[in-house]
Amino acid sequence: QVQLVESGGGLVQPGGSLRLSCATSGSSFSIYVIGWYRQAPGKQRELVAQITPAGSTNYAASAKGRFTISRDNAKKTMYLQMNSLKPEDTGVYYCYGGPGLWGQGIQVTVSP
Repeated sequence: QVQLVESGGGLVQPGGSLRLSCATSGSSFSIYVIGWYRQAPGKQRELVAQITPAGSTNYAASAKGRFTISRDNAKKTMYLQMNSLKPEDTGVYYCYGGPGLWGQGIQVTVSP
């Protein structure tokens, strides 16, 4: 069964940086639009960033200029570099790896 495994979350101070990784065991990783979603406490899950197989990217307005999504198809891994983090970036971040394929989620907390 294909799995997605996220890593790199944690607690960081405002203005700090984190790099999330999402690794998959699947063989179809490279053909899908994949991305990162975030669910803040009491809110619905929302798109943070996505990347096409060709490398085109799309970001939520709140992430533009601070976050960078990338993928390494050979390593079957996706990344989210998050800089200048704000308290409102706090939430559980989910990796989306294609139709019906989600990671288990990883906590990111931005707090003094």
